[in-house]
Amino acid sequence: MKALFTIKNGIIAVVGIGFIAILYVIGSALVSSEKGPLDSFATGTMSGFRTVSEPPDQPRTPLVTENGTEITLADKRGKVILVNFWATWCAPCVVEMPYLDELQARYGSDGFEVVTVSLDQTMDDAREFFDRNGLTNLALYHDPSMSMAFAVMGNSARGLPLTILYDRTGSEIGRMSGEAEWASEEAFALIEAALERY
Repeated sequence: MKALFTIKNGIIAVVGIGFIAILYVIGSALVSSEKGPLDSFATGTMSGFRTVSEPPDQPRTPLVTENGTEITLADKRGKVILVNFWATWCAPCVVEMPYLDELQARYGSDGFEVVTVSLDQTMDDAREFFDRNGLTNLALYHDPSMSMAFAVMGNSARGLPLTILYDRTGSEIGRMSGEAEWASEEAFALIEAALERY
């Protein structure tokens, strides 16, 4: 009789622990899918990433695509975008571009795009750089007047490269000033968190 009582208590304990475990998994999933700052992902190669508490308006300045049409960042609404301002004359940008190309190859989809905005004098300069370095996953965008770059840099600009992460509604999540290794595990974790939350 005592052994039967012990077995019954053991079964109840196992069922209780299982139920608690299920609640924990569901609770964790709900918490991780909520919007929130990505500060905990600003580690290692992403240590320079800073989230913003009061996002500035997304610039409305037009960009020129490789085929000569004008678009704005608002045309990318519905997907998370990582906008990178760069130029061929910027040494840290040159180092960073292959990482961005790899990031686009890994995550590029209807839900995510790396938008590299060239500040070179002409689109041809950027195209030649892409061709010479085998950057085949990125689309070319050009800011010929540099007005979009100046709008997002403001008074706190540290120069190029500057990379800004926007959510699906066009709201800024955070930004990185300076070169970063966007093909690192830390960068992948940051992008995956943004895709899950935003």
